[in-house]
Amino acid sequence: MTRPITAGVDGTEESLAALAWAAREAVRRDRPLRVVHAWRFQSHEGVAAADRDTQDGWVRGATAEAVRTVTERHPELTVSVDVVEGHAVESLVAAAADAELLVLGSRGHGAVVGFLLGSVGQQVIAAAARPVVLVRAGDRATTEASGRDVVVGQQGGPQDSAAALRFAFETAAARRATLRAVRAWTLPPVFAYSPGSMKLLDDAGGLEPYEKKALTEALAPWRERFPAVPVTEHIEMGSAGQVLLSLADRAQLMVVGRRAHHTAVGARIGSVAHGVLHHAPCPVAVVPHA
Repeated sequence: MTRPITAGVDGTEESLAALAWAAREAVRRDRPLRVVHAWRFQSHEGVAAADRDTQDGWVRGATAEAVRTVTERHPELTVSVDVVEGHAVESLVAAAADAELLVLGSRGHGAVVGFLLGSVGQQVIAAAARPVVLVRAGDRATTEASGRDVVVGQQGGPQDSAAALRFAFETAAARRATLRAVRAWTLPPVFAYSPGSMKLLDDAGGLEPYEKKALTEALAPWRERFPAVPVTEHIEMGSAGQVLLSLADRAQLMVVGRRAHHTAVGARIGSVAHGVLHHAPCPVAVVPHA
């Protein structure tokens, strides 16, 4: 089965930008586009024609109009539409399960809004089994053709960021873009030193050469699989979130991995993904660890 690129829409400017982004990505990857509108009936006293069937008609009409714009722009694209009455989180997580990736809209440099109210966006990202891309309302196709890099964060060993690296290489290959792989590092606390770790650092020639070697090793299998993708290795001292955000203005897409943490007050997606989602001006892809 060919997984579609799935876009969640709700009629807002940011969700229409997400739909446009998803359509372009579906064309690049030669995949079908699926459009999902999750809504819930709400009673409005004193508002004429506000019954369930009428609201359903409004939703379907707005969705059809948005899809019409996409099909006129990309007549070769295969598009399916699902208007679902139900809870936004459950509907979107279910849609993501069958998708190559799920694309949602977000507004400004704050929390995700629209049908994603409060913690809903975070819940979708934390629960989705597939990559989720967040697109700002002002996103334009010209950004993708501007020569900007696809930027991906790499942490830990080769397997720790394998899913994010794969997604980033696939995206860069589809866009014929340069991939900038970023590894941030900080000085470890004194108590973290051990004879074993000191030997590894000595063998590598110091902390920064050690981090560069780790990044090179993590990239090696993906460079072999995608030899046509130009790669820039970026090693910088600082927190991962700060380093990635310093590059966001020059990125056409930012890719970060996530390992969801479930707590008594809800799901948490990690400080790096959280910071980038809230502050990066470019689209952000959050990829669950394998």
